[in-house]
Amino acid sequence: MKYGLIPVNLGVSSTQQMVGMAQKAESLGYESVWTFEHVIVPLDYQSKYPYSASGKMGGSPDVNFIDPLIALSFIAAATDKIRLGTGVNILSQANPMYVAKQSASLDLLSNGRFMLGVGIGWLEEEFAALGVPFERRGARFDDYLQGMRKVWSGEVVEHQSEFLNWSGFKSYPVPLQDPLPVIMGGSKGKIHERIALYGDGWFAPTSDLAELARHLDEIRKQCDLIDRDYNEIEISIMWSGQTQQEQIDAYRDLGVARMVVPLFALGADPMSGMSELAEKLIG
Repeated sequence: MKYGLIPVNLGVSSTQQMVGMAQKAESLGYESVWTFEHVIVPLDYQSKYPYSASGKMGGSPDVNFIDPLIALSFIAAATDKIRLGTGVNILSQANPMYVAKQSASLDLLSNGRFMLGVGIGWLEEEFAALGVPFERRGARFDDYLQGMRKVWSGEVVEHQSEFLNWSGFKSYPVPLQDPLPVIMGGSKGKIHERIALYGDGWFAPTSDLAELARHLDEIRKQCDLIDRDYNEIEISIMWSGQTQQEQIDAYRDLGVARMVVPLFALGADPMSGMSELAEKLIG
């Protein structure tokens, strides 16, 4: 089992704090560190956060929310082996050419340690602030990913669609990893179909065993429909950090490959908390 920590870019007050946390995680044997993304956090919003009964995400609008790719670039420069993931970036509201270029650059400069986690987004007010339509964000997401993979190929890009008109260019560098892992986030809407069609992994926003099993069965069905090997998809979950071996074994039996622990679940002193957790899980 692989173990990760999230988010390393939220509530950060200094480079030393963020990089120091990642360096300590690497020294303790954690496999990966992950980021959250919101470009802005409205003081109030009508959109419903889909993973909380309150419909609101945690955190305050005035907490430092470092851009994920900038944060991971700083961490990449100060570490050697820990993997770097976005959990997740909101692709539908971004310029896909910039995301493709930045992702390839980060993967090259980190020596092939980057995992691009992406989702379609839920916060309509954020889309409005960025001047991007909220409607049809799922279709835009699908199209963006297909176009970005052409950019990463190093070949001449030809991609004309409802959302993109790319023709007659190449973009370098290409990612060091081939393919660059694309991790799908979320559990709503057409997520199972999208994972089967486009995902190298799924970042599940649940750790409930029964719910997780239902989602994995549906992903497997969608893979069967397009004759894709379900075992190609790496499963990661958000996990509370409880260390009962039988629970960890149950996740492993379901096919979970990575358990990502929220830093806020590690107590008032996350640095001490990550050490205690590593001693129990990693040795």
